[in-house]
Amino acid sequence: MSLLFDFLSLVCFFVGIVALITGSIGLLRLPDVYSRIHAAGIIDTAAVGFIVLGMILQSGFSLTSVKLALIVLFLIFTSPISGHAVAMMANKFGVKPKAREVRKSKKKVGEIDG
Repeated sequence: MSLLFDFLSLVCFFVGIVALITGSIGLLRLPDVYSRIHAAGIIDTAAVGFIVLGMILQSGFSLTSVKLALIVLFLIFTSPISGHAVAMMANKFGVKPKAREVRKSKKKVGEIDG
């Protein structure tokens, strides 16, 4: 049974690290604050959640696992509130989202290749 918990915790660590890297790349590459809030939310919920779940599986049922579960519960409630507060303040101070560049096709509607 211990081997199963070790394997599951490694899977949780791996998924958490992938989510952490994905969110970090999003923080660096996304164009505006509104998009970056989404990337930070991935880090807050998915990355930290899976990493802490892996730690819970490693620690077994103990006081430490209860404390780790309380940390995850705290993050689940505070992460959306902080993201919403950042978005509201950005909107209040006039930060506009960057518009995507839409490429126009040279073909007219209904025109066929050939």
